[in-house]
Amino acid sequence: MIIYHQHEEHQKELLSTQIEIQNQTMQHIGREIHDNIGQKLTLASLYTQQLAFENKAPQINESIENISAIINQSLSELRELSKSLTDDTINDSTIVELLKRESDKINDLKKCKVSFDFNDDKLELNYQMKSVLLRISQEFMQNSIKHSKCKNIKIDLDKFENKLKLTLADDGVGFDISTISSKGIGLSNMKKRTEIIGGNYKLESVAKKGTHLTITIPI
Repeated sequence: MIIYHQHEEHQKELLSTQIEIQNQTMQHIGREIHDNIGQKLTLASLYTQQLAFENKAPQINESIENISAIINQSLSELRELSKSLTDDTINDSTIVELLKRESDKINDLKKCKVSFDFNDDKLELNYQMKSVLLRISQEFMQNSIKHSKCKNIKIDLDKFENKLKLTLADDGVGFDISTISSKGIGLSNMKKRTEIIGGNYKLESVAKKGTHLTITIPI
């Protein structure tokens, strides 16, 4: 029994370390894009502008302007990518703000209606808990949109004395859990993420009655 618990704790530490390493790697890549590649593209854009100014041949100028437009478009896309990789939104937001923002994004797509209810809008959680709960919610909603043909998704976040319960449910077609590959729809990832923060994971789904996921974590 002791060996089992030691192994379980070791697995949690490994998963936690993986998330931290991934986060640090994305931050590093984002900074490199901004500081290195971004600066080089900016310099290339300035060179093309100078060439266009100095050159008097209209046909060549047109080609230079096309090159400049491609560089500027690439620079804009790289800046957006850099921003997304170095984004500190999770650190700077509460879990309620993060889930509300995610719900609004899905509602803007107008593919289904997402309702979000909570009982504590000042809930304070550490970065890891917020990150895990957000990623699980994103995974569930994406799966619901892609596979369940649902019309409604409901998210409930309830804080009790020393527990937090996140409930996600859709009214889609449902599925037989025993016959579905967990890798195919991200169920394995959601379960592993829950284990990282010491939570309890319960997934239920019934054909034609939708899917229901409950995550309960100690806080």
